[in-house]
Amino acid sequence: MPDHTQDADSDARYNGETGSIRQRCAALGIRWLEEPPEASADAVALISPEVAVRLRVVPLRIAEDHLVAAMVEPLDISAVDEVSTLTGYPLTRVGLEPKAFADLIQTHYGITAARMAERLADESGESGADMEHNLDAIDADDIHRMAEQPNLINLVNLLLLEAIQSRASDLHIEPFENELKVKSRIDGVLIEQSPPPKHLQPALIGRIKIMAGMNIAERYVPQDGHITLRFEGRKVDLRVSTVPTLYGESVVMRILDKTALRLDFESLGMRQSLREMIDRLIAKPHGLVLVTGPTGSGKTTTLYAALSKLYDPRKKIITIEDPVEYELPGINQIPVNPKRGLTFATGLRHILRQDPDIIFVGEIRDAETAEIAIRSALTGHLIFSTLHTNDAVSSIGRLIDMGAEPYLMASVLEGALAQRLGRRVCPYCAEQVPMPEDVRPRLSAGELDLFDGKVWRGRGCSRCSDSGYYGRLGFFELIWINPALRKAISDNRSASELTALLDDSFMSMRVDGLKKAAEGLTTIEEVLRSTQDTEDSVV
Repeated sequence: MPDHTQDADSDARYNGETGSIRQRCAALGIRWLEEPPEASADAVALISPEVAVRLRVVPLRIAEDHLVAAMVEPLDISAVDEVSTLTGYPLTRVGLEPKAFADLIQTHYGITAARMAERLADESGESGADMEHNLDAIDADDIHRMAEQPNLINLVNLLLLEAIQSRASDLHIEPFENELKVKSRIDGVLIEQSPPPKHLQPALIGRIKIMAGMNIAERYVPQDGHITLRFEGRKVDLRVSTVPTLYGESVVMRILDKTALRLDFESLGMRQSLREMIDRLIAKPHGLVLVTGPTGSGKTTTLYAALSKLYDPRKKIITIEDPVEYELPGINQIPVNPKRGLTFATGLRHILRQDPDIIFVGEIRDAETAEIAIRSALTGHLIFSTLHTNDAVSSIGRLIDMGAEPYLMASVLEGALAQRLGRRVCPYCAEQVPMPEDVRPRLSAGELDLFDGKVWRGRGCSRCSDSGYYGRLGFFELIWINPALRKAISDNRSASELTALLDDSFMSMRVDGLKKAAEGLTTIEEVLRSTQDTEDSVV
């Protein structure tokens, strides 16, 4: 049956926080409402929809030269100051439940990015159609002017806010000959949104480049940038990348919302037995620990969780990453900068002069980095790093192919974790159904025994946007380097020979995923999709 513990914990934390806010509001004489209050049109018009959503504030009425406003967080002084500055009125605050606030926003600011794009398309009329086929002829000054239009700014802000609210990890803007596509990656899957009109392309992309500190006049070389947003009282970072395509610049924004990321092994989907093994592995005083998998499989998040668990003010922890995805308190993090000569190899050399206890190398990409990492582990440091390999055993051969000496690998390697990510079954609409006939041939007899003819599905609800999935979890396999494996690695044995020497406790990613599917945490289809490039295993 699906595990609702995580949701119960979230609800408990939320209720505790709400209770604390209410008590503080009561002490300050701030009223708290359970239901959406009435709001006058004149008051509502004082701030834009984007500001209302971003600050979670809705003006209700003007009374005695004060603006009465409903807020989810009435104690957010910076939001109070911003609304007062925008409206010209001092604020009288009223606290409001989040669900009631959402209804109030929908009633008075019932606008989405799609509706705003339609409105901008209608306003542009025929001139917009003419611009569709002359995008290259638009000067940078004109793009800058269009990108500073209030309606265009609101459209971009709404696109970003809707992506954050929908738990998207990335927002894609893709230009084609006659259309401009917008897609959000939610739980690892791209979902297409209602597209803005094609003629808004230069202004829309120009606005994003301005926000990210890029050069809007340069449209024919890739660029990278960074945006920091304040959303619902928290900071959200966006990593922006543009590349030129046939029909304009393609933009991808990676949304890094640290508050939505729980850095602990349990929330990543690790079983208790695996967590105990990982705890013993990362507690070693020195050696090399690898996490492997393709791009987007959660390798960095797993190692961040390990670093967070290991953090101790008595230890010096340094990371070198490309780029730094999340800021970890108390840990020194170095971003790679090849343009200025700071690569993984050069950075790692200098890190060793900083007297570190634990080092995290974002990725071992070349022979030089591999050699320095291995020799660092030999000299008493605990090294964490990632590799792009299909499974855990392959990481050994990969490093040897890079030029690492097998006898050195055998001396320093302590363990390798391989992982994939799959979507969780939505806990709010999960149900058991008979196993589909097309799935049976893809499972072995032992694997079929796990399910007893029934599987879990999400039928779709408002919480999961009718997808049947809500969030993601990992499928893992861990190899622990035992004496027999060390001898085989030193002798440069093949991957199949190494696999035969694994402990009885070893469980492949596929088996780990299928057991989670049997427990109702994910679906068989997600497991097979995520682990299709690994060798099939039999229970």
